[in-house]
Amino acid sequence: MRHLTETTGLTRRMRRLRRTGVLRALVRETRLSPDRLVYPLFVRYGEGVREPIPAMPGQWRLSVDQLAAEAAELRALGVRAVLLFGIPEHKDALGSGAYDEAGVVQQACRALRDADPDLVIMADVCLCEYTSHGHCGVVRGDAVDNDATLALLARTATSLAAAGADVVAPSAMMDGQVGAIRRALDAAGFADTAIMAYAAKYASAFYGPFREAAGSAPQFGDRRGYQMDPPNAREALREIALDLEEGADIVMVKPALPYLDVVRAARQTVAVPLAAYQVSGEYAMLVAAAERGWLDLRSAALEALTGIARAGADILITYFAKDVARWLA
Repeated sequence: MRHLTETTGLTRRMRRLRRTGVLRALVRETRLSPDRLVYPLFVRYGEGVREPIPAMPGQWRLSVDQLAAEAAELRALGVRAVLLFGIPEHKDALGSGAYDEAGVVQQACRALRDADPDLVIMADVCLCEYTSHGHCGVVRGDAVDNDATLALLARTATSLAAAGADVVAPSAMMDGQVGAIRRALDAAGFADTAIMAYAAKYASAFYGPFREAAGSAPQFGDRRGYQMDPPNAREALREIALDLEEGADIVMVKPALPYLDVVRAARQTVAVPLAAYQVSGEYAMLVAAAERGWLDLRSAALEALTGIARAGADILITYFAKDVARWLA
């Protein structure tokens, strides 16, 4: 009897290495692991507060006294980095809560550092949660004053570094913000504090649940005048290059899944660590579809995050971080 290869002409059979789960795992090109994940946390004032976020089922607004338990859970799961967002008690035109030494995120940094000295603490640097108008900087008339905002962002970053943040993450999309923050950190003695730049942050429809969670929706207009226009990809590479020139240690693409082409282009262009943020809307739509029985949440979430990693992201910022760590265990 002639061998099958003689009758079909097939010499390469790609299915050979797909036959079993063990074989598939052995030759897998892209692997997820808990140490690549960053878990975003929303921190608020109060005591004993664990407040559910309706638009993001499974996520919470936590008071500072809840963070030690959160850090212990993350440590047990192998997730070793968090990204902090603050919800202030009071807001004003200049977002003073962002750079208050006793601000909620500053308190959170200290509490997490005490609870887990090895945890990587990343802190968002922006004013939108803290301003009465909801924009990311100082407003003059009906526009954000880029240059007047830089000093406040630098002051915020310095206060967070003093509170124990390992990484500050400017997200306001002000021109020159990374350079202003780097200079301020170095002058204040925080040369070792890293900057993760939201370098390619798009004016996206996928931020809606976050704005509910953080109470950061603008009270007038929108942010399209300073966040990136979604149709533009080459512009993202210019933004990334400028942030690197100014001293960024890590660059980010946000959102992740609708901008995989930008993640790939950035990976092919830069050698620094590349982060991608699977934002609130990406999380919420998967959870909502799963609640309706339209998707299997575990499979869909893992597939989406694998796609982001396959595109080239080294660091995955995701609200699924704890779930993924459990699924991979």
